Parts: sequence; structure tokens; C-alpha cells
Amino acid sequence: MAAERSNGLNLGLDATSGVPFYRQIILQIEMAIADGRIQTGNQLPTVRGLAVDLQINPNTVARAYNELEIRGIVNTQQGTGTFISDKKIELTDVEREQVLGRLTQSFLASASSYGFAVDEIVAFLARVHEEQAK
Repeated sequence: MAAERSNGLNLGLDATSGVPFYRQIILQIEMAIADGRIQTGNQLPTVRGLAVDLQINPNTVARAYNELEIRGIVNTQQGTGTFISDKKIELTDVEREQVLGRLTQSFLASASSYGFAVDEIVAFLARVHEEQAK
């Protein structure tokens, strides 16, 4: 399940991760703010729109947005939308590495269930990296 947006926000959910969807949404929005993909004043997708894109219950998106608002990360303006606040978010290298570790473990488990070895995956990623660098 993934939702791509032109504003730099590309959300995807992993049903096998064990992390609740609302938490995945929160973390991905926080990371997008921290690395500059979305900035102060950017509007988030509507609750209903994001729920449709991700094929989840709108209450799940509303819960994520509500928690982000409680933390001061977003501001919701009734009838207008939900916008990124000016609160700075900085993830430490350790936090970023933890997220990458969870994503990698999930990916490796999935790839190995199809019979791919780690060296095959690494070689493929190196080729993809080279192609993108051109």
C-alpha cells in the first residue's frame, strides 16, 4: 500500500511489520519533515483522500493526524486542511539507522522467502545505484 504525492510525501504501509498503520504514517511524516521533503506550510492530504490512497480506514489516518497535532507537528484548520507547523524535527543518526534497520529486515525477510540470497540483493542494489547515478 503506497500513496504518492507531488508535495514530496510518498507514504507506504507495511502490513507485515507489526507497527500499527497510524504509527507508520506518523514516522514517515516526521522523517519527511526532518529531511526536508516537506516543509512548514505544506498541506497534507485530506484524511479521506489519504485513507483511500492507502486503502485503510479513515479513522486510522485521523488518529495519526491527531497525534501529530497534539505534538505540535501539524496544525489543522477546520474546512481548510492539515498543514505542517514550524516545529523543527530532527532525527538523530541512531533513529534514522533504526528505521532503516526495520525496513531492511522486513525487505530481506520478504526477498529471502522468494529464494533470493543477500549477495544477489546487494549486487542488484549496486546495479540500481549505478544506473541512478548516471
